[in-house]
Amino acid sequence: MSVAFNELRQKADTEWQGLTAGDKPWIRVGLGTSGEAAGAEEAYDALKEALGTEANVSFVGSMGLCYAEPLIDVQIPGGSRVFYNNLGADEAPGVIAAHLKSGRADPDKALAWDGTERPEGLGAIPRLTELPTVEVQTRLATKLAGDIDPREMGQYIANGGYSALDKALGDMDPASVLDEVKNSGLRGRGGAAFPTGVKWGFLAPNPAPVKYVLCNCEEGDPGAFNDKGILESCPHTLLEGLILAGYATNSSNGVIFIRQGHTLPIENSRKAVQDAYAAGLLGQNILGSDFSYDVEVALTGDSYVAGEETALMEAIEGKRSQPRYRPPFPAAAGLWGKPSNINNVKTLSYAPTIIRDGADAFKSVGIESTSGTAILCITGAVNRPGMYEVPMGSLTIREAVENVAGGIRDGKLMKMFQAGGPLFGPIGEEGFDSPIDFDSIAKTTGSLGSGGIIVGDEDVCAVNLVRNLMSFNQFESCGKCFPCRLGMTHMVETLERISQNEGREDDLELMERMGASMRMGSLCGHGQLGYNPVASALKYFEDDFNSHMHDKKCPTGACGEGQMVTPTRTRP
Repeated sequence: MSVAFNELRQKADTEWQGLTAGDKPWIRVGLGTSGEAAGAEEAYDALKEALGTEANVSFVGSMGLCYAEPLIDVQIPGGSRVFYNNLGADEAPGVIAAHLKSGRADPDKALAWDGTERPEGLGAIPRLTELPTVEVQTRLATKLAGDIDPREMGQYIANGGYSALDKALGDMDPASVLDEVKNSGLRGRGGAAFPTGVKWGFLAPNPAPVKYVLCNCEEGDPGAFNDKGILESCPHTLLEGLILAGYATNSSNGVIFIRQGHTLPIENSRKAVQDAYAAGLLGQNILGSDFSYDVEVALTGDSYVAGEETALMEAIEGKRSQPRYRPPFPAAAGLWGKPSNINNVKTLSYAPTIIRDGADAFKSVGIESTSGTAILCITGAVNRPGMYEVPMGSLTIREAVENVAGGIRDGKLMKMFQAGGPLFGPIGEEGFDSPIDFDSIAKTTGSLGSGGIIVGDEDVCAVNLVRNLMSFNQFESCGKCFPCRLGMTHMVETLERISQNEGREDDLELMERMGASMRMGSLCGHGQLGYNPVASALKYFEDDFNSHMHDKKCPTGACGEGQMVTPTRTRP
């Protein structure tokens, strides 16, 4: 351990001990987008006012248990933790104050407990690790989510943070770090699933004095919020990974690219960068080494296509978010014409655990073809929506929905799931037993993508769902190439006609021809994959289309008056 890092660690450990084993209880209020929407901020304010100086009250990140928000936990000094779920501002002060005064937890409001000894009064309330939403998880990138204040760097360091960076700079050269990532089998988590070490290897040999590693947190997929979840809960995990990527590729600069309006990820990332500079973890001669590295946070407007790697670089340069022609490829000429490498938030967030614990430890999680974990965002018609980090290949879609997400609401049947973002369509019963890993889901004509899984029940009409997906894709087309710009518009018009029971005999064949033209003529994946939602829906739910086309009725009643999705012009 370097002298500089040892000083940081000692200070962080002292502060952490003061919170977890000091003379005051520590009350942690989970705050992410889901917590914020459920009233976590109001609950925090109410607790601060009610408890005064009796307890330390802090925001922490979200554990991903969105169904339980606001989630508040109480830690008595040196004792166990009690987690209270769905505790709003009206109830929180009374429940927590009564707990602190009597020393007894409220079993009617408690979700779980954690620690060495069951807190008094909890009865049959399970341990946190016994919850069905927790026991299946292996948390690597989200290990500290819900445990630490994301805006307090010391809490990250006290729990092992930046030890991987210290190890890399002190004991490893850049080539060794790169080899460790290659040997780990890590594949990109942005959707393409390309081997990360190989990708970094494209950039590493380039001798240019200025090189960029870019982190993509545009995250425009409906139903995916794990990139934001990491930045909301533990931005230093991402930042440490970004610095490690810079070291492994001999780069000079890093950029965290976030869609504007994502307030918590933006604020947390900026604070993390600011604190890292102040602590000597960024800038010149990091931790006393010969490695220097600068990082900034860049924002883009609301543009789904800005998530495409070359459009992302255009946006950072202040231009319209449109894909570039290739070659040259980013590793040769990327941001500002300099060699560049683009990675997803989750991909970079695995780097610290790989370097700290070794490639073999990472490979021991998951399956041979895809090591590590999948960070799933399960939403839609389920009882327990949330963000869950599970070993790759350890669960099927059916098991994730029924056992983790609590099954379908109101006792209804699962009809479909949609994964991989809006450029992939609904998948039916035949895909429910597909293991959750990149290659298995790809065999169903779907994609694991960034990890978003939207579940539909028996009341969902596949035609209605697909026309909404295609309307999103049409609006988000950047307009640079006409096969995508016009193809998306015509496809939405055709789907609108079918949904209103006015479909023509050749409409399905027409959309297939449109899709072929888009696939061959579009510059980026947005147009090339544009027909996928329709193709998938026709494969698994042809009966829904036949009902509209031939029986002139919606099989579920979801389509009809007031349900039209009027095609809009492409973004200006």
